[in-house]
Amino acid sequence: MRSFFKSFFATLLAMVVFTILGVFVIIGIVASAASADKPDIGVKGVLLLDLSSAFKEQSIDNPLALFTGGEAMDAPSLYDVIRMIQYAKSDSAIKGIYIACSNNANGYAASEELRKAIVDFKRSKKFVLAYGETISQKGYYIGSAANKIYCHPQGGLEFDGFSSNMMYLKGLLDKLEIQPQIFYAGKFKSATEPLRATQMSDANRLQTSVWMGDLYAQFLQSIAVTRQLDSAKLRQLAVAGAIQTAHDAVANELLDGLKYDDELKAEINRRLLNEANSKINFVHFSDYAKAANFKQDGNKKIAVVYAAGDIVGGKGDNESVGSDAFRALLQKLRLDDDIKAIVFRVNSPGGSSLASDVIWREVSLTKKVKPVIVSMGDVAASGGYYIACNADSVFANANTITGSIGVFSIIPNFQSFFKNKLGISFDGVKTAPYADMGGTDRPLNETEKRFVQNSVDSIYNTFKSRVAAGRKKNMDYVDSIAQGRVWTGTRGMGIGLVDRIGTMQDAIDCAVKMAKLSSYRIKEYPEKKNMIEELLENYKKSVKTNLIKEEIGEKEYKILQQVKQLKNTIGEPQSRLPFMVDTH
Repeated sequence: MRSFFKSFFATLLAMVVFTILGVFVIIGIVASAASADKPDIGVKGVLLLDLSSAFKEQSIDNPLALFTGGEAMDAPSLYDVIRMIQYAKSDSAIKGIYIACSNNANGYAASEELRKAIVDFKRSKKFVLAYGETISQKGYYIGSAANKIYCHPQGGLEFDGFSSNMMYLKGLLDKLEIQPQIFYAGKFKSATEPLRATQMSDANRLQTSVWMGDLYAQFLQSIAVTRQLDSAKLRQLAVAGAIQTAHDAVANELLDGLKYDDELKAEINRRLLNEANSKINFVHFSDYAKAANFKQDGNKKIAVVYAAGDIVGGKGDNESVGSDAFRALLQKLRLDDDIKAIVFRVNSPGGSSLASDVIWREVSLTKKVKPVIVSMGDVAASGGYYIACNADSVFANANTITGSIGVFSIIPNFQSFFKNKLGISFDGVKTAPYADMGGTDRPLNETEKRFVQNSVDSIYNTFKSRVAAGRKKNMDYVDSIAQGRVWTGTRGMGIGLVDRIGTMQDAIDCAVKMAKLSSYRIKEYPEKKNMIEELLENYKKSVKTNLIKEEIGEKEYKILQQVKQLKNTIGEPQSRLPFMVDTH
C-alpha cells in the first residue's frame, strides 16, 4: 500500500508540474505574440499566395497551430489579403507575387475577388508567376491571371468542365424503414430532395444546370481575357477532353511552359536580378500583415460585420451566425454614434427561419439610423438572403450563389425502424390530441401534417414579403423568382435580388459615400475573443477535427458534416440552401 501511495503522489506531482509548465508555455507564446516587434520583410520580397488553404472572412489568431496541426498561425482574412495585394503595388520592398496554385481551397466568389486583385496588381508592372505540380481548375482560375503560369513536366492541368453531384439517401431510409416526413414551399427547394427522391427532379436539374453554367461561363471568360484566347475554343477543349497531359496544356496555350521547381526559382531570381541560385525572399501574407500599413486610418468608423456560417438560434459560435449574438451586436452598432455606416458581409447558406427573421429585424431597424450595405461572399442564399434583402444596397460577386427563397421542415418518423429493426415500441398518455405532435416515435396524422405545411407556407409567405419590401417588388414578381430557386450573383442582379456586382471594397466604398465621409477606418465585428479563449477554443477544435479526418478521410469528413447539418434541421422550419453547392 505504501508503494501504491508513493507512485500515486509521484504521478500526481508530475501532472501538476506538467500543467504549470504548460500554462507558462502558453503565457510565453501569448506574450511573445502580443509583444512581437513589427517584422522586417527585407528587400526584393516576393509575396507568396498559397491557395491550398482557404482565406476566411475574419483573420485567425492561433499561436498554438504548430502544436495542434490546426489553422495556420495568424492567417489573414480574405479582405486583408486583398488589401495587402493592393498595398504591395506601391511597396518598393515587394517586387512580385508567386501563386502556388496546385489546389485552391477558396470558393468561386472568393477566388473572383482574389483574381481581380491579381489583375489589378499587374498594372504596377511588377511580375506575377504561378506554378503547380498538377493544377486544379479552381487553382487555374486564379493562376491564369499571372504573367506566366507553369506546371511540372510530369504534372498536368485539370481542364474537364464543371460537375456537381448530390448524394441521395431515400433508398437507405426505405431499407431502414425511416420516414422523413418532409414539408416544403417552393418547387425548386431541393434541400430535402436527397431524402425524398433517388435522383434529381427536373426543377433541380434545371436550376443546377443554369447556375453551374453561369459559373463555368464566367470561368472561361476570365481565362480568355488574361490568356488572350477565345472562350469558345476553351469550351471546346473541355468538351473534346483535349487536355490530358501537361504538354497538351502548353500546346493549347493554357500554360506558358513546363518547369521543375529549381527552374521556376531560377526564373524568379532572373526577374529579381539575383544570382541564379540565390535564396528567394518569399514573404508570407501572415508576416506581411504585421509589416505593411495596408489598413485605412481615418477618423470616422465604418463597421464591417461578418455573418459567416449557418444561421442558428442562440449565441452561435465562430463558425455560425447566432441570432441572439447578432441581435445584440446590431443593436450596439445602431446606438454607437462613432459608427457612421455598416457593411454587412454575408457568407451563409442560411439555416433557421426564425433566427433569420430575428436578424432581418435588426438590419431593418439599423438602416433607419445609418446606411447598411450588404457584401455577399461565396454564398448568401436562403436564410443568408433573408438577412441581406432589406439593406440599403446589395453587392454580390458574379460567382456568388444567392436566392433560394424557400422554406422546408423535416419531422422524421422512426416508428417502424424502432419496432422492426430494434424491437423497441413506445406508449404513453397525453392531455390533448396534439400534445406529442412532432415526436419521432410515430407518424404525423393528416391533421398534424396540415398544421406543419400551413406553418411552412406561412413562413414562406413572410419570407417573400420581406424580399418584396426590401427590394421594392410586388409579391407576384417575388414569387416568380423565389420558389427556392438558386441564382448566381450575375443573374441575381438581372432579376433584382442584387444591386451591383462588386467586391467587398466596392461595398465599403458605397458605405463611405452614403455616410458622406472623406476618410474612414474599419472596425470589424464580431470582435475577437481574448487570446486565452482563442487558444483554448482553437486547440479543442483542431484536435477533434484532425482526429476525425485522419480516421475517416477528408471526403468522408465532408459527408459527416452534411449528416450533422441534416440532424440540426430536424423539427425547425429552415431557410437553407441545398445540401451541396459545389463543382468539381
